[in-house]
Amino acid sequence: MSSAAWVANEANEGFEWSAEARFAVYYAPSRESAWWQAGSEWLGGDVESGLGYTPPQPPALVRPVSELTQAPRRYGWHGTLVAPFRLADGVTPRTVLDDARRWAQQHTPFTLPVEAATLGDFVALRPAEAAGEAGMRELASSALRTLGGLRAKPPAADLARRMAAPLTERQRALLIEWGYPYVFDEFRFHMTLSSSLEAADERAALVAWWHERVAELGPLVVDSAALFVEPAPGEPFMLWQRLPFQTVE
Repeated sequence: MSSAAWVANEANEGFEWSAEARFAVYYAPSRESAWWQAGSEWLGGDVESGLGYTPPQPPALVRPVSELTQAPRRYGWHGTLVAPFRLADGVTPRTVLDDARRWAQQHTPFTLPVEAATLGDFVALRPAEAAGEAGMRELASSALRTLGGLRAKPPAADLARRMAAPLTERQRALLIEWGYPYVFDEFRFHMTLSSSLEAADERAALVAWWHERVAELGPLVVDSAALFVEPAPGEPFMLWQRLPFQTVE
């Protein structure tokens, strides 16, 4: 797909996505922000414009950053609010866009202090304060309640695969009802910065480098969300449409 088709504007609202496409509601910093530029450069590409970048290289790392970010690169610079889903029968992309826009207009902007941290064996940004964690959980929960009825039930094989993972009973119940185990009280907002990394020294180097970047960039401004689309299984996600929150005067 050419980069021209990636630009999210009024002209491409009617883009005819295939039946295999998956949709997701993500937090993505505004396109004019230093945070959007920093994250897009880190992952090697801007999933809204289609532009590619050469990632910065922390001096403490031996391997190129591009080798450490292969997994998050496919999804683009984001934090998940509603995990990717296929559309239920009779639901159109336009319906998803309209409902998502109405949902976004029920929210007002706020700032989110973040920190770099190791989460399991990968590195991510996460809320630095409990209030921020709770605010993002509330935002994600309201988005899921609004759009949850538009998603198709996962295929039996996909559900069985996910159920085979080490999940708690609560997570299993959420997976069955909502198609994803890490929602509502199990939701933890984060913006992924690396693939799964076995080497503790690589994880530590990334956390240290991003600790300095966070200090430079300051808090995230949560003034919108975005609809991302995976056009076909395994393809890179693209930012289709921005979802601005209420304008605060």
